[in-house]
Amino acid sequence: MRGYFGIGVEGISKEANVGNLVRSAHAFDASFFFAIAPNVNIKAMRASDTSGAFDHMPYYQYETVPEMELPKGCQLVGIEFIEDSIELPSFRHPVRAAYVMGPEMGNLSPELLERCDFTVKIPMKFCINVGVAGALTMYDRMISMGGPDGKFADRPAKAGGPTEPPPQHVQGLRRVIKSKK
Repeated sequence: MRGYFGIGVEGISKEANVGNLVRSAHAFDASFFFAIAPNVNIKAMRASDTSGAFDHMPYYQYETVPEMELPKGCQLVGIEFIEDSIELPSFRHPVRAAYVMGPEMGNLSPELLERCDFTVKIPMKFCINVGVAGALTMYDRMISMGGPDGKFADRPAKAGGPTEPPPQHVQGLRRVIKSKK
């Protein structure tokens, strides 16, 4: 997969949600994790991090929205269940992105929404757990951008899996290896 992404939270207050989200970020190979004004001690959670996520990706903490710094060219994508948001299945993910989730019992702050390049929602009947929303967003990014190194085959027209193996990269060129029958 080209580019990079980070994922973060604003005003999060439940340690279990942070743990769930940071482990998912590690599993989906996020480049960094960040928090804005967290209401839990995220640094103290390192001891309970069963995947070692904090040892494998940088963690940035900001006390206010204006303090937040993203890498140059990185676009901020707010994940928020509001009317004007783009529905996730219709969203083209930026190559360089930072996704941010709001607090468990509230929304992203108006100040943070103003900084977002895009606001996206998961099309559901109501809001879901922040860790689940983050995992769905990262999964959507992965499948819509072709997965790690573009290794996933296109989905078939009929139910079931692909009949051809996924494309493989050979000397910088992408070619399909036909299976022998």
